[in-house]
Formats: sequence, C-alpha cells, structure tokens
Amino acid sequence: MIISTRGRYALRVIIDLAEHSASDYVAMREIAGRQEISLKYLEKILPALVSGGLIQGIHGKGGGYRLTRPPEEITVGQILRLTEGDLSPVACLTCDADACTRTADCRTRPMWSELNSLIKRYLDGVTIASLMHPE
Repeated sequence: MIISTRGRYALRVIIDLAEHSASDYVAMREIAGRQEISLKYLEKILPALVSGGLIQGIHGKGGGYRLTRPPEEITVGQILRLTEGDLSPVACLTCDADACTRTADCRTRPMWSELNSLIKRYLDGVTIASLMHPE
C-alpha cells in the first residue's frame, strides 16, 4: 500500500487547520503557504474533505476552511479513506470486490485479512490531536 500525495497532503491540511483555526476560518492561501502546497492542488483536495464532513468552508472576504469536529475526533483512517478510497492491501478485500471463486481454497486470504484489520485498526487509532502533539 502506497499513500498518494493527495492523502499525505490532506493529512497536512487537516493538521494545519487543527493548529490554526481555533474558531476562525483559515484562508486557503495561508494553508498553501505554510504547507508548501499549490493552490491548484488544494482545490482538488479540499472538496473531498468537505464532502466527507471533516471540514467546512465559506467563500468571500473572511472566508476559508475550518474543522467540523475537534482534532481528537478525527482519525488518519477517516482522512485516508476520503482521499485514497479503500485501504485494503489486496483487491479481494475491498468493499466493492467481486466474489472470488477461490476464497474457500485461498491459503493467503486469512493473512491478507489480518493485515487489513491491523492497518484499519492502527489508522483509525491515530487522531489528528496525537499528530499535533507527538510524544
């Protein structure tokens, strides 16, 4: 599994908003400058985060983006699912996979299934708050 630039940048954006948007909206230009992400690329990432309910935005003077929930309630798993899709390590475990004719005889499926569970459990256990204040 390789996390794309889109997923990695989305994490940076959410952390930035968590650190800078106590109650105010943060302009996209400010996020782009601090995170060294082009505005054009941010325009592709932010809609997924808005539609996923993690951030909200307003246009115009004083507009920008802010989190919809505290950083303690947002996980890395949520963000990566919005930007990357299914995080399963093999195609047969994705939520929209066709039924495999070899499932009953597959010697490796239990291993992949356990890896899938470990990945999900780990990423769903890491919050944005924990990334803001690493120990």
